[in-house]
Amino acid sequence: MQQVQQNPLKEALSYLWWFYTPFRAKSVSDIYELISTNAYSGDGLYLNLGYWKEADNIDDACRAMARLCADQARLSDHDELLDVGFGFADQDMYWMEHYGPRRIVGLNITHSQVELARQRVAERGMSDRIELLEASATDMPLENETFDKVIGLECAFHFNTRERFFAEARRVLRPGGRLVLTDVIRMKPMEGAWQRLIQRSNWNFFSKKYVVPEENADTQDTYAEKLQHAGFVNIRVESIREQVYPQLHHYMATDPEMLKRFHFLARLPYYLALRFDASKVYIAYDYVLVSAEKPA
Repeated sequence: MQQVQQNPLKEALSYLWWFYTPFRAKSVSDIYELISTNAYSGDGLYLNLGYWKEADNIDDACRAMARLCADQARLSDHDELLDVGFGFADQDMYWMEHYGPRRIVGLNITHSQVELARQRVAERGMSDRIELLEASATDMPLENETFDKVIGLECAFHFNTRERFFAEARRVLRPGGRLVLTDVIRMKPMEGAWQRLIQRSNWNFFSKKYVVPEENADTQDTYAEKLQHAGFVNIRVESIREQVYPQLHHYMATDPEMLKRFHFLARLPYYLALRFDASKVYIAYDYVLVSAEKPA
């Protein structure tokens, strides 16, 4: 598997600074430069948590998440597709191979990911159909109404802000075009005061360390409202958290090789989390499959 080489001392210090120093945060691009090619998946470089409805390993689950997005988007061979936050372009190559859209354009702000993704796409002979740009999903260097579909696989929680991204997605979609996302959002507050305190604490830690703007602390209801305000119709925000978090948690606990793919300093929080039940670890987080359309 292709790897991005880093200075070991600098890498260790960066993990200490990021994950173990209270109230310290990195930028989104710096986080993914640090995580680099230490991906969840074993035979690819997928960075999503996986869709585990039928999968029994992380690689199949990551591909299943990509397939779920494509199916929800109704991706076909006549479509021009925009993929925001494409990571290392695993899903783009998968979509091109299995769905054959006319063209895929990707946007990503992390330089090392863009460079390696372009190399991987070229090695697969797909550069004429997959164009990967180093650019932001909230300020797209793209013309109006140039895409039939926009997909964002587990990335929009980072965008500053989701609302700006929704406006940009609507701008570049053709009339009748579809927006499909998988996204991490807040769970609705639970009834018990202690449970609400844990939810709030967990979300605050996650949002600080993984650079989630305060404006993106959405629940299912506010998510749908923002899409409607942006001018989308036929909006659907569906929780699929029960097909994501519990199975991922179980898999990490039973497959020791998965965590070995991470930097040793990145493993420690996972080892701690695996001492608890998934219902407690993910108490603050929903995981949603989102679809919406630009009016025809």
